[in-house]
Amino acid sequence: MNPGTTLLLFVFIYFIGLLVISYFTSRNSDNQSFFIGNKKSKWWLVAFGMIGTSLSGVTFISVPGTVGKITGTEYIFGGFEYYMMVIGFFIGYFIVAAILLPLYYKMNLTSIYTYLGRRFNVEAHKIGSIFFIISRAIGATARLYLVVNVLQIFLLEGLGVPFWVTAMVLLLMVLLYTFEGGVKTIVITDTLQTSFMIISLVACIVYILSNLNLSFGEAYTILEQKNYTHFINSDPNSKTFFLKTILGGIFITIAMTGLDQEMMQKNISVDNLHNSKKNMLTFAGTLLVVNLAFLFLGGLLYLFALQNGADYSKVPTLVEGKQVFSDVFGFRDASGNVKNIMGDDLFPALSLQGYFPMALSVIFIIGLISALFPSADGALTAVTSSYCVDLLNLNEDKTKTEKEKKHLRMKVHLTFTVVFFILIMVFKAMNDKSIVYLIMEIAGYTYGPLLGLFAFGIFTRFQISRKYAILAVTIAAPIVTYLINTTVTAYTDYRIGVELIILNGLLTFIGLWMVKSRSYLRVVD
Repeated sequence: MNPGTTLLLFVFIYFIGLLVISYFTSRNSDNQSFFIGNKKSKWWLVAFGMIGTSLSGVTFISVPGTVGKITGTEYIFGGFEYYMMVIGFFIGYFIVAAILLPLYYKMNLTSIYTYLGRRFNVEAHKIGSIFFIISRAIGATARLYLVVNVLQIFLLEGLGVPFWVTAMVLLLMVLLYTFEGGVKTIVITDTLQTSFMIISLVACIVYILSNLNLSFGEAYTILEQKNYTHFINSDPNSKTFFLKTILGGIFITIAMTGLDQEMMQKNISVDNLHNSKKNMLTFAGTLLVVNLAFLFLGGLLYLFALQNGADYSKVPTLVEGKQVFSDVFGFRDASGNVKNIMGDDLFPALSLQGYFPMALSVIFIIGLISALFPSADGALTAVTSSYCVDLLNLNEDKTKTEKEKKHLRMKVHLTFTVVFFILIMVFKAMNDKSIVYLIMEIAGYTYGPLLGLFAFGIFTRFQISRKYAILAVTIAAPIVTYLINTTVTAYTDYRIGVELIILNGLLTFIGLWMVKSRSYLRVVD
């Protein structure tokens, strides 16, 4: 049996395990099990499982690759600069726990966008849900594309399997084990998948340290000497200037966790507010450690590659229409050409092309699949929940039986699986190598209106009575944000990075202020 077939066999065995878990957790399930797990989830299970959802393939593959700086572009972090964003995430989780979780529990929500309907009107409720569905579908499929592409390039392409078949099979796997149980199932499966992801992380660090005959301290010293461990980017014009990155990380967390149905449906599936807060803060603290470990692994991967014959070469590339010289990192072939393994390709190339022993390759592939499934299962369940609860009003529909509601929910679930497949194929056509930053940029445009809408609802007491006013503002704000971003890039040296979401949210808030009515909110149920 060749190595590729062996690895695929382990993927199949792993998936069978998920189906077994799904079978036991989905017995006697109903729509409330699917949407919020009947509010019986254990906080510590949710906290641990959310690590896998938050990390996904982006952290597993992209974050280690960001340690090596590519000069001439601004889309990849250098050294440990990404950790400044992680610190922003950490602060953001405390804000979510202090402000948003109490609100959601007080109103006993199944969908968090129900708040917008009660605070403003039906228009706001549906707009909030639509922006979430767009945001989560794009973000989740970008993460999915990253992992699917790795499996395709390093395992399945050599077997003659087309990319679209790989994507479809993996999505069908996710569909099968979430079809019945929803949140009730993924709280358990995410816990398992997070465990495998962390095992893979630790195993790779231990192996490389042993192979290079280095202690943890010695390895860190070498990384420091090679300038792989710097945390601070002090250039205010850069997209990764540390203050912008921290601030952007805070608001990305508020939007992509606190205003995101996928992340919050797991939190509000916990039995009470106190335990839900414990879940959120435990999860936040754990992410600080895990992300630092992934960055350390990234430095070790570069050291390992250098030790095994890799090197840097200057290659001309086009950036914004200008020719610049970028650092390409990789191994030279017999003709002297460099095969680039920098960025997203670094970890899988070393793990799956014979540089690591087979046992470690198996651990890597299981970790990789474990990074794929939490970002896919939660997103698929969440967009299905939001569409059914917010747009179809399925919970309140008295004209349908429970069986009819369940059948409709399954049809929606299947439809979104097809939508996810189409979006993965779009990302394949784009073929962007720096997915970690692309996801943050997309989030700036799609989550910004949600940020502004929730902020206006929480921090003001004004109503919006004009018909379609909220729709007009939430469409206009991302367009204006895009125009500002392109103008600033074209005419100044300043580069808007992750603070894009703040600009978009602020423009939404200002737009809502301009169309507010003179009536004040008196009571929020």
